[in-house]
Amino acid sequence: MGCIFCGIASGEVPTNVVYEDEELIAFRDIQPQAPTHLIIIPKTHILSLNELKNEHRGLLGKLILLAKDLANKEGIGSKGYRLTVNCGSEGGQLVPHLHFHLLGGRKLNDWLG
Repeated sequence: MGCIFCGIASGEVPTNVVYEDEELIAFRDIQPQAPTHLIIIPKTHILSLNELKNEHRGLLGKLILLAKDLANKEGIGSKGYRLTVNCGSEGGQLVPHLHFHLLGGRKLNDWLG
């Protein structure tokens, strides 16, 4: 298998899904860095932020609004949360598929998580 997140998006790789529609899927991180740690991805394989095109604007808007909705659903919306995206190996991106981390449920003191 090439991309683990594509495998999750297609249903070939099992995970703890918290949201799914035709374009996006969100699931719990298997190595959480906070009490709430969700991964939100587009189902379309986009390597990183550097691969985004103007045609992806709507998808990104939907992704960010989903993050806000999931934060509220998880009970962290009013307390505060972090939404991060890493780009490239030096930026900390471990999986070569665009993904956002939604973290919360505790005070996030340092910017790394």
